[in-house]
Parts: sequence; C-alpha cells; structure tokens
Amino acid sequence: MKVSFYPGCSLESTAREYSASSRAVCEALEVELREIKDWNCCGATSVHSLNSALALALPARNLALARDEGRAVVTPCAACYSRLRLAQHTLRRDKEKRRAAEEVLGLPLGRLVEVWSLLELITEQIGLDRVAGRVRQPLGGLKVACYYGCLLVRPAKVTGMGRPEDPRWLDDLMSCLGAEVRPWSYKTDCCGASHAITNPDVARGLVGRLLDMAGEAGAETLVTACPLCQTNFETQRPRDNDRPTFYFTELMGLAFGLPETKNWLSKHLVDPVPLLVKLGLI
Repeated sequence: MKVSFYPGCSLESTAREYSASSRAVCEALEVELREIKDWNCCGATSVHSLNSALALALPARNLALARDEGRAVVTPCAACYSRLRLAQHTLRRDKEKRRAAEEVLGLPLGRLVEVWSLLELITEQIGLDRVAGRVRQPLGGLKVACYYGCLLVRPAKVTGMGRPEDPRWLDDLMSCLGAEVRPWSYKTDCCGASHAITNPDVARGLVGRLLDMAGEAGAETLVTACPLCQTNFETQRPRDNDRPTFYFTELMGLAFGLPETKNWLSKHLVDPVPLLVKLGLI
C-alpha cells in the first residue's frame, strides 16, 4: 500500500521520535510512505486565527501537491490532520472559497484526495487483524489511558468521527497490542494546546487534572497521537507526577519487537524506560 505522507513541522523538530516510529511501524506493516515533495506548513496552530484566506491556502497547496501523486494523504499529527481535513471539507463545499484559494496559489486544485490520520490509516484501512499478526511482544501489564485530545475527533462533521465524545481507535489498537486500556471520561478533554506558550497557568491546570484523572482510572501511562499534547504532558505536568506519555506508534514498535524502539524512548523528557523495565517489556 502506498500513501502520500505529510509529516508536518513538529515531526521535523520536537517530535522526531513520532516521525521515526511512524515510518518504522508503517514499514513493518508494508505501507510505503511517499513524502509529499516541497510540502509546506499547514498553518497550525495560529494562522487560522489571523488570516482566513492563508489558513485555507496553506493546506490546500499540500492537497494540490498530493493530487499529482494520486494517493490519499496521511499525516501522524492531529493538528496537521485537522487543518488538512478542514481544507478538504471546505474546498469541496464552498466554490467561492475554492476559487479564492486557487487564485492565491496560482494553480487549479482539481479533484481533492482523501485525508487520513495515521491512526485512521492503521485502524480502518490496514485493520487490526493485520496489526495483531505483527505483534511479537504483547504489552501485557501496561495500563494505559488513551488520550485523543481535541483535533482528531472534532468537529465531527469534518472528521466524520461517529462518536466524537467516546472514540475507540486508540482504545482498540492498544487492546490489540495487549495493553490494558483503562476506561476514563477525559479522553477528548483539552490539554491546553498552545496556551502552554501564551498562558501556561491554564495549560498546567488542564494537564494536571488530566494526569490526576488518568491516575484515578488506574493508568500508569497515557498514549496519544498529537505532538502538542505529548509535549504538554511532559512540560506542563506537576513536578510530583512522572507518569510518561507515549506516541501510539512507539508502543506499536515495542509490541512489534522493532530494535530501534529504545532510540525513540530516549528522546522523551519524562523517561518511560523505568516503567517498561518494571513490566519486563524492555
């Protein structure tokens, strides 16, 4: 299977472990990620608040570049997925905004390709049966709280998520890997997002509550698909809370027995290795 791959800015900088683990997991599942040539920033997180025309044109250009390849666009980052998916949704339904975007870009947009999050690709397009067949080391004993955040599931009319308040993709994937998924009702609550920069007290309060609630649910760790959420959980946490947060692709790599997994884990600010050693998973 071949898809057009949009890494986005975070995976090129602060979330390199997410990039490396995404590529390794896809290779293990025989998915070829063809990076979009000359891709540009999608505009997350601030452009849509400052310039609506640019906010549409930036992701539209990436969709236009992917159109030439004729494959669906896949991105690991929840924020990039939100901007690309919203652009696709808008351009398909609003002829005036489509014409305006084409004028800004100086090119026709033509037929728009599909946009999937990497999580959606793995759970819906590849399927959990195939994932299960690749597991070499089940994650038995690892108690996880699955955290989706805001942008993978909302707004439902754009994402197509059938149950935006109680999504199941991460839950089902983690169960497939052998982890113990702890039920909790905070999986789509906000972590504070970019308030970590502009109003860190807000972000610290939200992150602290989420970590506390994950602990009350019996989770030893959180798992996410968003670079900003993962960063907030590591940098805005209370000092006395050392509960680690994984990207879902890292736990897939661990369950698949991929040797490079330790390289990804070494990049975390909250060291997840002691927990995994305690459980005999590394």
